[in-house]
This record gives sequence, C-alpha cells and structure tokens, in this order.
Amino acid sequence: MSDVTGCLEGHCLCGDVRIRIDGLHDPRPGVCHCRMCQRWSGGIFLCFYASKDAVSIDGPVTRFASTDFAERAFCATCGSHIWMRNLKGDDQGYDLMPGLFDEAADWPLRSEIYTDRALASIRLKGDHNRATRAEYEAKNPHIKGDG
Repeated sequence: MSDVTGCLEGHCLCGDVRIRIDGLHDPRPGVCHCRMCQRWSGGIFLCFYASKDAVSIDGPVTRFASTDFAERAFCATCGSHIWMRNLKGDDQGYDLMPGLFDEAADWPLRSEIYTDRALASIRLKGDHNRATRAEYEAKNPHIKGDG
C-alpha cells in the first residue's frame, strides 16, 4: 500500500469537526515517540499524510503553534486531536489522526521515529521503517526542541 487517491470522510469524537480527503493521501500511519508528541498525545503520536489540496475541514478547530515551523490542531468542543502540520517549505500537507476515519482499522503501520524515546509500555513490533532520534534529526536539520 502506498499513496492513493480517493475520498475519505471522518470526524472528531463529538462530530463538530468533519474532515474530508478527496485526493492524494498515504493511508499508512506513522508513529512518533519524541517528547513533544508524547506530551501532546499522552504517549504515542499516530498520523497519516494527506496533501494540502486534498483536505477540507469544517467545524470549530483550535490551532496551536507547537514549533516555529509547525502547528497542531484539535476540536474546540471535544478536544479530539485533528492534525499536525508543517507550515514552512513546499509541503504543507496534513498529518491527520487515523482514529478520525473508520477505514483506518485496516491500515498497516508505515514508519516509526524517535524509537529510542518510546515509552516502555509502547514498544511496537512489526516490519516497518524505524529511526532513532539521531537518525531522524540528521535527515531533518530544521527540527529543534525536546525530541
């Protein structure tokens, strides 16, 4: 499974925020174990990618600038996490939460980063790409913070 084009519809816990993807997306979730993502998610950050032009979102979304280059968003009513998004550079697509979409139950894991930072209770098995903090940050020098 790799990038696909199609229509997906999802929503937050209360249903006030509705997400529609009508175009290019990669329905394989990736995992991040950095400290920022652990703090935001409570332990593990799980997301999948959709291109900026493919995504439409309706409802009360609150945005938080988590770094100088990215924002995280959640439903202003129920608090469900909606996305993490790079705001600088050519690619300003969305890293969306798979749990918002019913179809996600069958999606295989694509990748895992900051594996050396994973909480002991959240160590994932499987055949997917992995990178430690040092390996990931060496390929992404713009990242600074408490990874």
